[in-house]
Amino acid sequence: MDRERLAEAIQLREEGRAKQDETILRQAKALLMELHAAYTDDAEITFQNAVVRDNLGLGHEAVPFYTRALEQGLAGPSLERALLGLGSTYRGLGEYEKSVETLRRGVREFPQNRALQIFLAMALYNSQQYKEALELALTNLLETTTDEKLLYFKRGLEYYSTHLDEKWYEGEE
Repeated sequence: MDRERLAEAIQLREEGRAKQDETILRQAKALLMELHAAYTDDAEITFQNAVVRDNLGLGHEAVPFYTRALEQGLAGPSLERALLGLGSTYRGLGEYEKSVETLRRGVREFPQNRALQIFLAMALYNSQQYKEALELALTNLLETTTDEKLLYFKRGLEYYSTHLDEKWYEGEE
């Protein structure tokens, strides 16, 4: 396996993404396609081919690479990123059930990853699961905020986030 060329391709892809430079991203894609042709069973190369397509806005092309990388046994940080990428891509393509399923897996396997949780909240919203979506978003907000005004109401907001449908006051007499 040509790890140096893979590292070069990843660096090129990251640079293209950071600069939003399509020319650099296309160079990375070409190099990753060469590597994929030579090492078709390498999960990391397959995954990087998915990511570069996502970076180029080619979601339909990215999905088969993501799913193949998962089938090939992708692990660790790349698996974490692949579940987020695939779930987000499914959402962007309007495949909300697949998005929720993929992102739920990501949250189960990587519960500390707040990006997975927020992408799941958005997919839940798109799936009309509004209560769970808002609960997840509020929980993440309250666990990460440093805003004094929110922190002042933290205990109440934490309770409300899981009791969204409850009424607090009946009519005043």
